[in-house]
Amino acid sequence: MRPEQQGIEVAVLVSVGRHPITGRARRADQDARGLELALGLEQQLPGSRVSLLHAGPRSEESEAALRGYLGMGLDTLTLLEQAEGSDAIPALAEHLAAAPPQLVITGARAERGEGSGLLPYALAERLGWPLVNGLAAVEKVENGVATLLQALPRGQRRRLKVRLPAIVSVDAAAPVARQSAFGPARRAELAATAVPAEPDRELAEWQLAPARKRPKRLKIVKAASARDRFKAAAAKAEGGSGQVLEGVSAEQGAEAILKLLNEEGVLR
Repeated sequence: MRPEQQGIEVAVLVSVGRHPITGRARRADQDARGLELALGLEQQLPGSRVSLLHAGPRSEESEAALRGYLGMGLDTLTLLEQAEGSDAIPALAEHLAAAPPQLVITGARAERGEGSGLLPYALAERLGWPLVNGLAAVEKVENGVATLLQALPRGQRRRLKVRLPAIVSVDAAAPVARQSAFGPARRAELAATAVPAEPDRELAEWQLAPARKRPKRLKIVKAASARDRFKAAAAKAEGGSGQVLEGVSAEQGAEAILKLLNEEGVLR
């Protein structure tokens, strides 16, 4: 008899993002993609339940950004309210350990603050759960084991099996998030709970400044004659390691091209 897929409890960790042009607070792109993936699990695995979790200070700016997630179709977001500069990892770990979900989804990296991408790894270490990064899709969940599709460089995919509970992080390979509806976002509830604040001592010692794009160093061509200079300028760049895609769908091909352009820094 084929094992039956059952609904699971999914917790999505969300953060306050930062718009790359205006700098205004918004829902973070990777976290929104993680929520989109979780909402897809509700359709794929009937009986699944999705919850939102955020740890940090509460302000008008952060509340407006967090409601962007609620506008994707949820009624409640759990806010672990902390003072500015507090370490979110102990509060998140304690909350997840008290009522552990079967799957925790988070973005690979925050858009403001440290942005180190270490939060999923630190949580997995504290809770003793397995971690899978670069999640592209959840294919099935059977008998407490999830079959996942992990995104690899150059558009490749790898199928993994992991025993639940587990933590997964998503990046640009995850499905694009749906639009946020303003009305439902305003009507939804932010359930705030005050938690003990543990200062982030390492962050307090840092000096944060806006990042500036560094200029690329150009290759200096040394040529004795005009003919040599023309040949150097017209010469084609040597090809590096490439990948030939055969027998794939148009969607898979476009996804591989987009992945390559992001890796090479062509798209911003």
